[in-house]
Amino acid sequence: MAYLAPQSGQPILILKEGTSRRRGRDARANNIMAARIIAELVKSTLGPRGMDKMLVDSLGDITITNDGAAILDEIEVEHPAAKMMVEVAKTQDEEVGDGTTTAVVLAGELLNKAEDDQNIHPTIIVSGYRKAVEKALEVLRKIGMPVDIEDRDTLKKVALTSMGSKAVKAAYEHLAEIAIDAVKQIVEERGGKRVADIDNIQIMKKEGKSLFDTELVKGIILDKEVVHPGMPKRVEDAKIALLNCPLEIEKTEFDAEIRIRDPTQVKAFLDQETKMLGEMVEKIKAAGANVVICQKGIDDMAQHFLAKEGILAVRRAKESDMEKLAKATGGRIVNNIDDLTPEDLGEAGLVEERKIGDDKMVFI
Repeated sequence: MAYLAPQSGQPILILKEGTSRRRGRDARANNIMAARIIAELVKSTLGPRGMDKMLVDSLGDITITNDGAAILDEIEVEHPAAKMMVEVAKTQDEEVGDGTTTAVVLAGELLNKAEDDQNIHPTIIVSGYRKAVEKALEVLRKIGMPVDIEDRDTLKKVALTSMGSKAVKAAYEHLAEIAIDAVKQIVEERGGKRVADIDNIQIMKKEGKSLFDTELVKGIILDKEVVHPGMPKRVEDAKIALLNCPLEIEKTEFDAEIRIRDPTQVKAFLDQETKMLGEMVEKIKAAGANVVICQKGIDDMAQHFLAKEGILAVRRAKESDMEKLAKATGGRIVNNIDDLTPEDLGEAGLVEERKIGDDKMVFI
């Protein structure tokens, strides 16, 4: 698309060549068609006779699923209206965790009926949708039933229904039990209501075993290993220091050059570094910590000193894991080793390194 400049008379490109512009009914019909195509794409996966789809990405990786959110997450969509349908599925998945295909198919069918040309203004149709939403919510409140969190049978039925569309049919009884236990573990009272924040559930995946080997760990798992072979691999009654500062000698902000004339000065510099690292470890020991989870790096010499004191240490933990640890253990994340006090330490019954598949992980 182009327009003529007032003075030069030369066309100036605003949009790339080949771009077309649509208005009114033509644009509306185009948007509805794009949204309906997305609905048709997942329609065949809905219900007890729904079929799986095989998706092949640009790298040749294959995904087989009948989960609407997974299908729409894999495809590349350019049309704005089609993108909105994909967002419908994502929102449904994030808010509810199920019913993504139903939401998309329902939205597609509403648009299909809205396309019937009866000279009704779009705002009137939209107001009709709003009234339908109010009525639907009213009916849902009437037919809904309260569920006691101790009613395990009903909770299991809910979990099994949600997993019916997932590729875990063989183990879904086992996984349903785990899901119930996990949710019950994180439920808390808020304003007279019981709320389960699923952000408090961490899912870790490792290759090598079957779905039946899935287990619930009442704690936190770090996809890291203990930094030094001389450190303990198991600590009971752990006092955990959560550090957001390196156990290293930090480099200066400015480039500097040190000229040494006497070889003994080299040893003095190295001895001073060793002394500073030793003092850091002494501060950790003085605070009473026997486990260190560090968000930054840990110097080799500091590792040696920590191992010598029988302190288990993990380095370069993720910020999200540090926040979960602080919440779960009651500890505080410390930004400066000089500020570490016994009150900052978190507590855990057990911290242990375990081998899962080919990898080592730290269980807290």
